[in-house]
Amino acid sequence: MATTAIIYHNPRCSTSRTVLRILEQAGVETEVVKYLDTPPTRDGLRKLLDDAGLRPSQAIRKREAIYSELGLADADDTALIDAMVTHPILIERPIVVTAKGTRLARPAETVREIL
Repeated sequence: MATTAIIYHNPRCSTSRTVLRILEQAGVETEVVKYLDTPPTRDGLRKLLDDAGLRPSQAIRKREAIYSELGLADADDTALIDAMVTHPILIERPIVVTAKGTRLARPAETVREIL
């Protein structure tokens, strides 16, 4: 059975592009979700994070200006999830899902753990 994957991808992100290239070179049939154009639902994001074993604070981009503007440094998990759904640029990327698991592929090589 061929390996398939879903990548939550931002084409402007070099790590995301590198992970997509790793998937392609490994012959993985990949569904690319440009999450800035098609953000996950609140429940969908929560499932991705749960499946990856991540808390929202581990999957939010703290260096984005909107993070500071919204005062998220002391926010609880619910507020962080709400912020990521409303402002998908805050979602750390890329997140990759395969039959073997879900990973935030940072660094890029960590995607190999689920291939």
